[in-house]
Amino acid sequence: MVKLKINLFINFESTYIASIKNKLLLSSNSLQTKYRKQISKYEREGFYKILFSRRDVRSHFIKKDIPLTTILRIINAAHHAPSVGYSQPWNFILIKEEQTRMKIKNSFLREHQKAIRLLENNKAKQNKYKSLKLEGILESNLNLCVTYDYTRFAPFIIGKTSIPETGIYSVCCAIQNLWLAARAEEIGMGWVSIISNRELKKILEIPKYIKPIAYLCLGYVSEFSQTPDLEKSKWLKRLALNEIIYLEKWGNQVRKNG
Repeated sequence: MVKLKINLFINFESTYIASIKNKLLLSSNSLQTKYRKQISKYEREGFYKILFSRRDVRSHFIKKDIPLTTILRIINAAHHAPSVGYSQPWNFILIKEEQTRMKIKNSFLREHQKAIRLLENNKAKQNKYKSLKLEGILESNLNLCVTYDYTRFAPFIIGKTSIPETGIYSVCCAIQNLWLAARAEEIGMGWVSIISNRELKKILEIPKYIKPIAYLCLGYVSEFSQTPDLEKSKWLKRLALNEIIYLEKWGNQVRKNG
């Protein structure tokens, strides 16, 4: 078993190095050259199709490996997200080992029970919550932890001096890039936030100064739902645009009829 794990690691590492050497990941300069041309109507429509069909996937995962080149392409898309002061404060931990995933799943189960107990006074909502599928830790092909390093290029980072949280916001931008890139590759992705960060850091041996931001499950799926799962289950509905847009000042709402 140990020999198998070592061989898998060596194979992953050698493939990764070969991928870099063969320029499977485009450099920033070549990306800028490739995408310098004006965006066509069809490319624009393709982007919005990806955006509106993106889903927080917790089910429908199938047993199919994601090729390493595809994983690297998706992470490279995340790595090209905007970041405060160009600080790029993210790291990506790839998790394939089932034993590690089981530890994460157990953390989810404990946190999930805590959430259930919070709804003791609302049995209907509690039962609804219990019926929801909220993770795909074991079913997905790959787990991915995205972290935030506040020390990267510190102490002076442009744009972070007044709003320190912009570092975390930058990591969230990378996660959104990753999500859209995964959808473009026909790969489902789900964000599992019902996990103890303290336990997650211990399991993944994350240093004290590094903050886990997202635990993600990725894999090919049998289908992408037409509507988000929580909307389909009538947990919540999407708000109308006029409910979230204000003109000039807070509370000055846009009227439906203009």
